[in-house]
Amino acid sequence: MTLLQLKYIVKIVECGSMNEASHELYVSQPALSSSVKELEKELGIEIFTRSSQGIALTVDGAEFLTYARQVLDQASLLEERYKNAKPRKQLCTVSTQHYMFAVEAFVEMINSIKSDEYEFTIRETRTRDIIDSVANMRSDVGIIYLSDFNKDVIGKLLREKHLEFHALFRAPLHVFLARTNPLATKKVVTMKDLKPFPFIQYEQGEDGSFYFAEEAVWPDYSPKQINVTDRATILNFIIGLNGYTVCTGIDNGDLNNEKICTVPLDSDETMLVGWITNERAKLSAAAENYLDKLKSVVADHGYKLID
Repeated sequence: MTLLQLKYIVKIVECGSMNEASHELYVSQPALSSSVKELEKELGIEIFTRSSQGIALTVDGAEFLTYARQVLDQASLLEERYKNAKPRKQLCTVSTQHYMFAVEAFVEMINSIKSDEYEFTIRETRTRDIIDSVANMRSDVGIIYLSDFNKDVIGKLLREKHLEFHALFRAPLHVFLARTNPLATKKVVTMKDLKPFPFIQYEQGEDGSFYFAEEAVWPDYSPKQINVTDRATILNFIIGLNGYTVCTGIDNGDLNNEKICTVPLDSDETMLVGWITNERAKLSAAAENYLDKLKSVVADHGYKLID
């Protein structure tokens, strides 16, 4: 086993394909594939499963990846100490549902980094993609919520994929409304009040279901419904179409407070927002820093953190 082989494995996982990794490593795909197979044979495990759809980490491969990253980190420290080489870039990847506070914390994390080199990634994406990304170790941290409605289904999926949910805070439900909406001045709104207005929700793909929805509640029947994939679009539709969506109620500078407001929703349901991690992985210093900033941002918005 060599450090080069470990670097190959890490790069393949980061790229998500053998072909893309070979380009970034400047080695031929056959040579890269041969090196991986030699390592698998030496260790007596299968690191990747291979199919016509591509490659994916096996259970043994996910565990091996954790150790490989630790070895490479230690090797980098040795090089920095004794060869005066540059340290490895600080890395952190976060996948999240469409929460402004998650992005706000990401900005604060980057601003706090004292490093000449780093590579950070944040993805606002579908619920199932978040879970899969953390399970495959393409993301260090995933930000999702649980509710009374989805906790059994999501919880079972997390356990099957060896993921852990860490509660951050519990939020009563709110809706985003345009300030021009006649409901914007109400102290609380009901789903019946909202029925005449377009219901806007985040699209979850063909395999999505209500259990993976980002909205903790939805109308029994909505004559006007719009599915979107990004946060900017949903905010524009709220303003331009007088629509609404269900949310935690946290806003920040990203939200156009002159045109959009949050109003409490009359509901017994709540959103238990938290982060998920892979139980086989050790978080990087940058990922730990991000979680600290996330807690700080949520607390600054007036929400009580869950120990």
